[in-house]
Amino acid sequence: METKLYNQNGEAIGSVELKPELFEIEPNEALVHQYVTNYLARQRQGTASTKGRTEVRGGGRKPWRQKGTGRARVGTIRSPLWRGGGIVFGPKPRGYGSAMPKRMKRLALRSIFSDKAATERIRVVDQLELPEIKTKQLAGILTRLDLDGKKCLILDEGRNEKVGLSCRNLDRVRYQRASLTNGYDLLNADIVLFTRAGLEKAHEVFA
Repeated sequence: METKLYNQNGEAIGSVELKPELFEIEPNEALVHQYVTNYLARQRQGTASTKGRTEVRGGGRKPWRQKGTGRARVGTIRSPLWRGGGIVFGPKPRGYGSAMPKRMKRLALRSIFSDKAATERIRVVDQLELPEIKTKQLAGILTRLDLDGKKCLILDEGRNEKVGLSCRNLDRVRYQRASLTNGYDLLNADIVLFTRAGLEKAHEVFA
């Protein structure tokens, strides 16, 4: 499969190959769902914590003797039944994600890439270079590429700080290194915009 190669002015200057191992497989929807569900679960902080009866301060002395008072027997004032006592079955710090083999993750990502390619939502630009950190300049490039107003995920190779920092004020644009992208952001994007170097890295890592 081939797709057009554009320059920063939005002009087609040639074509590039999209490897079939990455962009032409049959998407596995069930696996993609499992991947995204697990990814979102891993984004949860899981830091909520409460104290049980053994962790609450105080309560080391028996409030009153066991028999003879006419009151219910109590061993500690930090019983969960008492105000200020421990919490029964309260939350503790934990991770919400589950283990997922690398091969399954890669297949899920290849499924998403293939779906994007099949619906013509892959664009490739020769390079993205800015003389300075300037949101307006990057927005102009995206407009010339006919991506204005669309949710766009830019996948590049290496660290391009000028482009990355220029994206931060564009709420519908995200910038990532191609080798570190994730399925959730890929699915959420209307268009995946590769640089030529980013596409080659994606072929190397995921194909």
